Amino acid sequence: MITEIPVGISIMAAGYCLHPERLTLRGGSLKPVAFPAGFALIRHPQYGPILFDTGYSARFFQETASLPASLYRRITPVVYSEDESAVRQLKAGGIAPEDVQYIILSHFHADHIGGVRDFPQAKFIYLRKSYDAVSRLGPVRATKAGFLPGLLPEQFNIRSLPVDEFSATRLLPPGLPFKEAYDLLGDGSLLAVELSGHAAGMIGLFLSTGEHDYLLCADTVWSSRAFRENRKPHPAAALIMSSRAEYRLNFERLRQIHSQFPQLRIVPSHCREALVWWGTGGAQ
Repeated sequence: MITEIPVGISIMAAGYCLHPERLTLRGGSLKPVAFPAGFALIRHPQYGPILFDTGYSARFFQETASLPASLYRRITPVVYSEDESAVRQLKAGGIAPEDVQYIILSHFHADHIGGVRDFPQAKFIYLRKSYDAVSRLGPVRATKAGFLPGLLPEQFNIRSLPVDEFSATRLLPPGLPFKEAYDLLGDGSLLAVELSGHAAGMIGLFLSTGEHDYLLCADTVWSSRAFRENRKPHPAAALIMSSRAEYRLNFERLRQIHSQFPQLRIVPSHCREALVWWGTGGAQ
């Protein structure tokens, strides 16, 4: 196991957006393709249900009802029903919103934070510089950065447990392209690494179930085909990246992990294949 304490995991999705495949995968189709807004339910033996992101919620449509935020919805059309929300799916599995103690936010794009208000007791774990990169932006620049501040609860700062260079770390196994990872809960169960490039301060998460090791890599790539086939996104995708250089670095890190640890399950947040292989449902 890459981590020290096994946890349970369910890979899920709350809605999906439509985008030409070619923008996300060089040489892909020009036709609009469904990209599920993935999130993960982690079942920790001590802390109970924990979420990694949340996908969309109905609040996304409220927050994008007028300019400039409505441009977000026009450029990236979203398909969503309320039964797909993270909170509804957890309730269907017997988990009340108040049972969720922690939500780990990979980054602050709207398709990752859309449902956080539905969990009133949750504390938020994220890389500090991820929030710093968007928290002071005006409406136009925030929309360009994919951030809708109204999706966050009023007491977001009070309920936050940001990770920074002073946070506890643990060594990772030899062969991985990261020497250390942030020990998010202090018990070695959930180990986060920075995967900036798509968004500043974005994090991925290593975890183990006992049977399988996982890396939830957020938006380092949009599909598993990208790192398997060495197909970076179209150059136009760089317009929404925080750093092209960091994106290339972390893209190559994923390829290295896939090559050296072929049994490790790499889960991009918007990958339909990963959702079919290891998930509980997704975009049709």
